[in-house]
Order: sequence, then C-alpha cells, then structure tokens
Amino acid sequence: MLDSNVHAQLAALLPPSALLTSPEDTRPYECDGLTIYRTVPAAVAIPENESQVVAVLKQCYASRVPVVARGAGTSLSGGAMPDKNGVVLSLAKFTRIVAIDPLARTAIVQPGVRNLAITEAAAPYGLFYAPDPSSQIACTIGGNVAENAGGVHCLKYGLTVHNVRRVRGVLISGEIVEFGGDALDSPGYDLLALINGSEGLLAVITEITVKLTPKPQQAQVALAAFDDLAGAGAAVSAVISAGIVPSGLELMDQAATRAVEEFVHARYPLDAKAVLLVEADGMAEEVASEMAEIRRVLADAGATEVRVSKDEAERLLFWSGRKAAFPAIGRITPDYYCMDGTIPRKALPSVLARIEELSVQFGLRCANVFHAGDGNLHPLILYDANAEGEVARTEAFGAAILELCIEVGGTITGEHGVGVEKLAGMCVQFSPGELERFLAIKAAFDANALLNPGKGVPTLHRCAEFGKMRVHQGNLPHPDIPRF
Repeated sequence: MLDSNVHAQLAALLPPSALLTSPEDTRPYECDGLTIYRTVPAAVAIPENESQVVAVLKQCYASRVPVVARGAGTSLSGGAMPDKNGVVLSLAKFTRIVAIDPLARTAIVQPGVRNLAITEAAAPYGLFYAPDPSSQIACTIGGNVAENAGGVHCLKYGLTVHNVRRVRGVLISGEIVEFGGDALDSPGYDLLALINGSEGLLAVITEITVKLTPKPQQAQVALAAFDDLAGAGAAVSAVISAGIVPSGLELMDQAATRAVEEFVHARYPLDAKAVLLVEADGMAEEVASEMAEIRRVLADAGATEVRVSKDEAERLLFWSGRKAAFPAIGRITPDYYCMDGTIPRKALPSVLARIEELSVQFGLRCANVFHAGDGNLHPLILYDANAEGEVARTEAFGAAILELCIEVGGTITGEHGVGVEKLAGMCVQFSPGELERFLAIKAAFDANALLNPGKGVPTLHRCAEFGKMRVHQGNLPHPDIPRF
C-alpha cells in the first residue's frame, strides 16, 4: 500500500484518473507477458506528458519509492513486473508520432507508439521500420528499446540498437537526458548503445528517433520442409556458409507448425519434422538470383520440399504462421513458458537434439521457434500452472535450456532481456567482477536502485543465495560454482 503522504503528493501532480491505487485498478498491472510471476503494485501513475513524468520521478526519488516503467506489458522476462511497494509508471498515453523525415529517413516517436504503427505511418514514403518482433501489432517502441528487441528480419536489418538514432529520457532524479543524436555518431562513450537493452534500469524513455529503411522492390520467401530437426538446423549454417544473407531465416519444429496450421492455415506441411522460412529481398534481379541459390543450398542440405512464394499474398501467408506461433501455442495449452537464448549457429543441431531429450526428462512438451539466422532460439514449454509440480518442472526445464546455451558458447538472452526470469543465469554467465561493474553502471544513473529494482543484474549476495539453493537441492557439483 502506498504511504498516504506519498499518495497525496502524487495526487497533486496528476489528474484523478491518472493515479490508480485501488486493488481492482492496480491488479491488471501485476505482471507482463511472463505470467508465471505476479506482484500487485502499490500504485499506477499514467502521465500524459514529459513534464508529468519528471514530476512523478522527482517525487518518488525524494520519497525513495521504487518506480517500474511500463509500455504495453508484452515483455516475456518479467521486465515490467511491479514492485509491491512501488509505482508503475505507465507510458500508455505517449502514443504520438511526432515527425517523419522521409529525406533523412527518420521518425521521431513517443515510447507508447506500437512497433507496427511506425511502419504504417512511413509506408506512404516507401519506407518501413525494420525490427519486427512477433508482437509488433501490440508491443511499443519504448519497450523495444528497453529490451533491444529483434524480429524475423533482424538478420539483415539488425536489432533495435542498429535502428535507433536518439533516445530522450528522464533519470530517477527527474533530470532530462539524451543519448545519441541526429548524426550517425556522437562524441564520448556510446551511451546510446547502453540505453538500448537497459531494461528500464537507467532511465524512463520519453522520445525516440528511429531509422527508417527503404521498402525493397521485391521479396520472396522459400518454405523448406525437413524430415529431421537436426538437419534443418544444419541447413541454417549451410545457407549462411554459402555467402547468403537472407532478410529472414526462421525455423519451426513440427509441434509449432501443427499448432500454427490449425490457427492461421499458412499451408505448412504437417508431416515435416521442421520447417525453414528463408526470405530474399531487394531488386527483382537480385531476388531471383539469390532465391535460385537458396533453393540449391536447401536441396543439398536435405530439404524434402522447397516452395517459393508466388506473390506477395503468399509471402505474407507463409510469414503469418511464424508471426502467429505464440498465440497458436496458447490455443493448445493452459500455459506456456517462452524461453529466449542465443547460440552459435553451428550448435543448432546439437542444441535442438538436447532440447528434445530435456523435454522427455522433464515430462513436458516443447515447441521450438527460432530466429535461426542469428541463433536466437525461443523454445515454448507447455505446462499447466494448476497441475501439481508443473510450474517447478517448467522453471527447471527452462533453466536447463539457458545453461545449455552458455555451455555451447551462447548467451542467456537474445531479445527478451533478463528481467526477473534470468537472474540466476546471470550468475552463471558472468563473474563476480563483471557483475560488480554492471552494478556500478546502474549506480552511476540510479544510486538508490529505485528504477526497476531487482531486475537485470543480480547482486553478488543474490548469486550466492542462488548457489546455496541449488547445492541444497543436489544439483551443483561444487558450492563455489553457482549453476542452475
């Protein structure tokens, strides 16, 4: 419950409808897309402009009240999970596209603008915003920056960090800051790269300048079927080794494609153990040449069938299946846990095989979808939160997948962030010295750890507790080496 004095002070800064404190009003904010963890906040503030953001942050800073910034709540790592004693700062009203400059190929947008809305606004100029997360119809650009989101076209066009020129934000103290600028580079440390993927730990984002990309003249996608999941993984490396840089390169296993086909009818082959989507875009001649090479490589890699989209409608149909993978899985299971890790492409076959073994070990179904081109995997663990023991088994299964990513030379996150979900993984991946430096960066922006506390970077004490817990459960070879 919010302290009465703090409540009164915040109420003086905002319209009555912009400060929520009753349980029935604050409960909808208790979690983000990672529904396995929930906390009801003490209050929710919904400012309408940057001045109100500044005022709220100044008051929370003076009162030592934690603040969690929130966009659309589509985060899958618990990055927007509230603090029970704190304020959720919703940017839901920051939905204005401030300006589009077709000559400079940039757009200035507020953080609450939906990802897809930027492309829709830029379309009349023959431009689009390249990073396209599967949740792009709902997720907001502020959250994309906070998590450094990717998407099916990130292999060729880059992640959010590669498509953002400037970020304006407010520190917990109320000071307005800017990272980057209109130029391609800026003096001093590259703080623009630092704010991308900072998970709301450093500043509250209030405005973003994004780079727009010319829409390609033509695009085609090849749908390749494989009778072996590991073979499909090997085909990914074969495509890249051939010198091809597709605009999209995605992999789905049979569990995912069957769920998708029932949902959107994307014409996926249901007898295939795995499906690859490989897209080429550019000038018509360039696409024709590249697609011919893609077909050759896929056939040599063991594809049992290769279909190339005949027109734009069929291309979008093929992609609709991949874009709808998460909701499609949601139709066939009470709950699912979406993992996010990144591995070297060469490790795809062995990792896929190991995930199949883990599925049997933990007694839980798993559907796999991958941004295969850059090694970003999204295993979807199917479970029932109301079934005894399934939540614990699901968490253990997910932790094992993340440990596997580290073992093969990868990392515990590709685009979903650490949030609260992967704090134990941070203890495995990074040394105490590295974690101390991460915490020092946090302290330089937020010395009292009020912005999104308990997320992103664990304290050394917390890592020690994780280690003790796992040793007690008999899962660690040595108490000095914290592992999942």
